[in-house]
Amino acid sequence: MAVLFAAAVFLLLITVAQAQAQPANTPEDCNGILLTYNLDRRVKIRPFVDAADDQPYSFQANATLLNSGTRALRSWTLLLTFAHREIIVTADGAVLTSAADLPYDTTARNATSFSGYPQTDLLTPIATAGDLTKIRATLILVGTLFAGPDPYVPLPSALSLADPSYTCPPAKNVSTFLSTCCVLTPEAAANETAGDLNAARRTSYLPRGTGDLVITYDVLQADDTNYLAQVTLENDALLGRLDGWQLSWEWLRGEFIGSMRGAYPRHVDARDCVYGAQGSYYKGLDFSKVLSCDRRPAVFDLPPSSRDDNDMGRVNHCCRNGTMLPKSVDAVQSKSAFQMVVYKMPPDLNRTKLYAPTNFNISGASPLNPEYACGQPVRVSPTELPDPSGLASTTLALATWQVVCNMTTSPSKTPSCCVTFSAFYNESVIPCRTCACGCPAASCSKTEPSMLLPPYALLMPFERRAREAVKWAGEKRLGVPWPMPCGDNCGVSINWHVATDYAGGWSARATLFNWEEADVAEWFMAVEMEEEGFEFEQAFTFNATAVGNSSMILMRGLEGLQYLKGESNMSGGDYPVAGKLQSVLLFSKKQKRRRSIIGGEGFPSRVLFNGHECAMPLRIPSGANLVRSLPPPLVSIILLLQLLLQSVLLV
Repeated sequence: MAVLFAAAVFLLLITVAQAQAQPANTPEDCNGILLTYNLDRRVKIRPFVDAADDQPYSFQANATLLNSGTRALRSWTLLLTFAHREIIVTADGAVLTSAADLPYDTTARNATSFSGYPQTDLLTPIATAGDLTKIRATLILVGTLFAGPDPYVPLPSALSLADPSYTCPPAKNVSTFLSTCCVLTPEAAANETAGDLNAARRTSYLPRGTGDLVITYDVLQADDTNYLAQVTLENDALLGRLDGWQLSWEWLRGEFIGSMRGAYPRHVDARDCVYGAQGSYYKGLDFSKVLSCDRRPAVFDLPPSSRDDNDMGRVNHCCRNGTMLPKSVDAVQSKSAFQMVVYKMPPDLNRTKLYAPTNFNISGASPLNPEYACGQPVRVSPTELPDPSGLASTTLALATWQVVCNMTTSPSKTPSCCVTFSAFYNESVIPCRTCACGCPAASCSKTEPSMLLPPYALLMPFERRAREAVKWAGEKRLGVPWPMPCGDNCGVSINWHVATDYAGGWSARATLFNWEEADVAEWFMAVEMEEEGFEFEQAFTFNATAVGNSSMILMRGLEGLQYLKGESNMSGGDYPVAGKLQSVLLFSKKQKRRRSIIGGEGFPSRVLFNGHECAMPLRIPSGANLVRSLPPPLVSIILLLQLLLQSVLLV
C-alpha cells in the first residue's frame, strides 16, 4: 500500500508540473481574442544606481492579438497596465490612443491604450481561411523601465481589450510572457449575426461615435498615387465654441499635401519632400506647388473673402475664420470643412490602399476656447454626400473615418466673465466677486468682499467704479474696508436685474458689458435657473429659447445685434465706456407652487458666456423691506418704460 500511495503522489506531482509548464492560453484553447505580451529582452543602461528598483533598463517587448473567434474585431484597442514606470520610446504596429507624443511616460495613467495602425481590423479565421496576416496583429514596443536585476521578469500587471463587447479574465504569468483569452460578453454574443461570414466582411463597420467635436475624414476620389479627401468638423457640444480653429494630425506612411481648398497650412514647406524619399519617387512632380510635406501639418480656416475663390474656396461650410458655434445656437455655423489632395508613397500605390492620418488635435486661437482630447480614427460606414450636380441623389464616399474629440475640463481655469445682481426692490447692486477673473500683484485686498454699488456705476470702468462705491457707502452708512478690495478683472460682465414681480409673472433685464478693446462676434449666452419649472415666455432684442425643461435659457443677438462692441470713449467723456447690449425677459407663473421672486428665486444659478462659465456673486439682493407684488397696470407701465430705455441705450 505504501508503494502504491507513493506512486500516486509521484504521478500527481508530475501532472501538476506539466500543467504549470503549459502556457496559460494557447490558440488551441482560446475561441475568442488571444492576447499575449512577451518580454523579448532588457539591458541595463546608465546611470548605474545602488537602489535595485531605481535602476533603468532598456527593453523590447511584443504584444500579439489573435482573433480565434467568429466575429471580426474592428478598430482594435489594447490596454496594457504597466507596473515598472515604463517609458515608451517607439511603438510599431499601433499608436497611442490618446494621440500623445513619444516618448510616453506610462505612470500618468492606470492603463496605457494602444490603437492598431495600420492594421486596424482583425478578421475571422473562417472568413479568411485562417490567414494569419488578416487575423493577427503584433505591437512591438521599445522603451525604458525601472526594476530589479535578473532573474526577475518585469511584466505588465494587466492585459485586456478596450472593446466593451469583450470580457478579459486576469492575464496569467508564464515565465517571460502574459496571456489571456478575451471572449464576447453574453449580451454581445446574443446580438451576434447568424452568419459568421457576414460579421467578418470588409463592408461591416463600427457604429459612428458621438462627442463634443467630431472630425470626419472622407476619401472622395482615389488614384494609384493620390486621393482627394474632405475633412469635416462638427461642433456637437451644447455650449462650446471655437474661434480661429487649428487642426493638426500625423502622417505615418510618408504622405504629403499637394493642394487644398477651404483651409491652408500654417507653414508652407516642401523641403522634406525635395530632400526625402518623396522627391526620389516623384521625380516629375513640381514640388514648388506642393503645400506641405510636414509629418505633422497644422491647417487653419480661411477668411470669408475666400469663400467664392475658384482656387482656394468653393467648399461647403468653409471660410468662416475658424468660428464654430454650437448646434443649439446656429446649426449652419456649427460645421466647417475643407478638401485636400494627398499624395501616397510605396507600398500604398493602389487606389484601394487608403489610410487615414492619426493623432488628430484641434485647438482654438482664443485662450478662452476649450481644450480637446481626440481619439484615433475609426473606420465607419461611408458618408452619404449630396450629388454635386444638384439632383435628388446621394454619392457615397470611397472610405470614411471618424475621430471623436471631447472637451477636457480644467478646475483651475480662471473665469473670463462675471455676473452682477440687482433688483427693483433694492437700491444697491451686488457686484462681481473680488478677483473673479484673476488678480495681478497689487496693493488692494484679494480677499475682502467687493463693495455694493449704485446702479449707474455699472457703466463705469473699475477705477471710477471704486470711487463711486466709496461715495455710495458713505450715503448708505456702509463700512469701507482698508485696504480696498481688488477689482474683478473680467473682460465681460453681465448684469441680471429682477425688474418686476406681479400676480401672473415677473420680468428680468439682462445687460452685457464688454470691457475689452476687441469686439465679440457671434456671441451667445446661457442662463440656468436654480430650479426647474420657470416658464420663460419671450425676450426683446435677444433671440432667446428655453432649452429642455426650461431651467436653461439660450440667448443670442437678433439681426444686427450679433456683435458686442468693445470698450471705447466715443462719447468724449473722461472715462471709457463698455460696449453693451440689453434685453428684457418675461416669465409666467403658471406653476402651482407660488414662487418667491422677492425671496431670491428670480436669480440664475449659472451663467455662461460663449460657452465659458462666469463667476457668480456670493449673495443676492435682499428684499426684506418689500413683500408684496406690484399691481398689473403698474407692471405694464414699468415694462413699457424699460423697453423705451433699452431702445435708447442701444442707439
